[in-house]
Amino acid sequence: MAEELLRLRVADDEGIFALRQAGRHVAAAVRLDLQDQVRVATALSEIGRELAAHAGTVAVAFLLDRRPAPRLLVEMEYAPARDARRPKEGDAAAARLMDLLEETGTEARRTVRLAKALPADVADVAGATLADLRARLGRLQPATALEELRTQNAELVEALEDVRRQREELRRLNTELEETNQGVMALYNELSSELEETNRGVVALYAELEEKSDQLREAGEAKNRFWANISHELRTPVHGVIGLTRLLLDPAAEPLTEEQRHQVSLVAGASDTLLSLVNELLDMAKAEQGRLAPRRTFVEVSSMLRQLADLMTPMAEQSGVRLRFDAAEAGALILVTDEVMLTRILRNLVANGLKFTDEGEVRLTTRRTPDHLEFAVADTGVGIPPGEQERVFEEFYQVPGGRPGGTGLGLTYSRRLAHALGGDLSLESEVGAGTTVTLRLPAYRSLAELGLTHVLVADAHDAGRGVLRDVLGDVAERVSEAGDPQTVRDLAAAADPPELILLGSGVSPADAVGGPDGPPPGTAVVLIAPSDAAVSDETRPERVDAVLDQAQLAPVMLADAVARARARRTARTP
Repeated sequence: MAEELLRLRVADDEGIFALRQAGRHVAAAVRLDLQDQVRVATALSEIGRELAAHAGTVAVAFLLDRRPAPRLLVEMEYAPARDARRPKEGDAAAARLMDLLEETGTEARRTVRLAKALPADVADVAGATLADLRARLGRLQPATALEELRTQNAELVEALEDVRRQREELRRLNTELEETNQGVMALYNELSSELEETNRGVVALYAELEEKSDQLREAGEAKNRFWANISHELRTPVHGVIGLTRLLLDPAAEPLTEEQRHQVSLVAGASDTLLSLVNELLDMAKAEQGRLAPRRTFVEVSSMLRQLADLMTPMAEQSGVRLRFDAAEAGALILVTDEVMLTRILRNLVANGLKFTDEGEVRLTTRRTPDHLEFAVADTGVGIPPGEQERVFEEFYQVPGGRPGGTGLGLTYSRRLAHALGGDLSLESEVGAGTTVTLRLPAYRSLAELGLTHVLVADAHDAGRGVLRDVLGDVAERVSEAGDPQTVRDLAAAADPPELILLGSGVSPADAVGGPDGPPPGTAVVLIAPSDAAVSDETRPERVDAVLDQAQLAPVMLADAVARARARRTARTP
């Protein structure tokens, strides 16, 4: 609410002088500078003269208005004369001098308001200070016409002197600017010629780089097409060979000699190896194109390792190397990942260890760190020189002078699978002492371990929201519900937005979380998609951070989806 500073009435020329004087003093009292004091006084005298001539008497109130920002407010109330329009020649001048000029009221009583913004420290004027200010303003004595004329002359002289100083400063600046411009033009001409020459070189280089990029892109696409085509072409005859060997080795078939059975078994083993290589080539082509999508499921680590041991033990016995699975922690470990991809990685690593180890052992160890689940495959083989340890992850690369055999794709393929699973593959080796390859995957955390605070479940059906609440259980401190996209947006824009949004059926992601007015950057979004919707993490909508198949909706799988969504949101939030 505005606080009154001074009130007076204006009815004649003497009143106009008093109004101008009061305006100047009030402006000074509320800490306006000299130029703004003159502006306020001039605007009030212009408007006051017109209103007094039109209405006879004008009631003027000076107010201190603190909200929303401090300002000096002057209200000039008058009764309009009948059958006469108020002249408004002074309004244009006053509007240029003040920050606000408006007129309101009825035909019987109207009010002209003028306002001027004040310095921020005026907000400190209160209490005793404000009372003293009112007292000082109340003691003002009306100035005579001669005194007011002297004051105006002094203001005019000061304004003219200020204009003269500004003109001299402008003349000096123009001289300096002209000298600077001459130097700039000379430098510009020199730089222009150099820049033109440089641009010609840059354009030529850019054209060459663009041509090379096109060639590399075409080569990459041709390589992917070749891998995909050759893989598809090779699988048919390889399947045929495998089928024939199985028929020959079938106990119901005609008996074979021991040597024939041995030879056919070798053919069968080679065919299985070739099929595995063809599948790896096909997966490599998919990975190059970003189409290698994992199918995440709940994995019992101990069971998976037992199956891997059964698969790899015959190969270890054939090579005369001990194969050990140090899985003491495996029984307590759970994981949500693509079991087929994980098995392929570990099988490749164990097979590499057995291939390059003449004596000793190959050991697979599992352990959990605070952030990762690690599978370490260590062998006592020949080792890899330091300069070659990163190059072994390149396609088709083999260590010079190393043991022949293989294609040079095993580690490359394994690392790409690891990346597809959200993890990484690293290698440590010492020549003559052996090699350790470590697969690190994100550690699984249950819903209770995620520390959920505010979760918003959105589904068009009451039953759907009930299912989502049941899956969450009591792990979240607070759970909100929404049945339509607009409610999702309203709750996401509230003062306490959810940290996690679960989008169920019937709620469009584009309408609920899409667009620039979507959820805050720190809010993770998980889409519960129907199995027939063909939505995955790779094809999800822009603002969705993770996708969970509705058929897999369970606490374990939901915890994995929430962890993936949080990780993606953290990576994308500055």
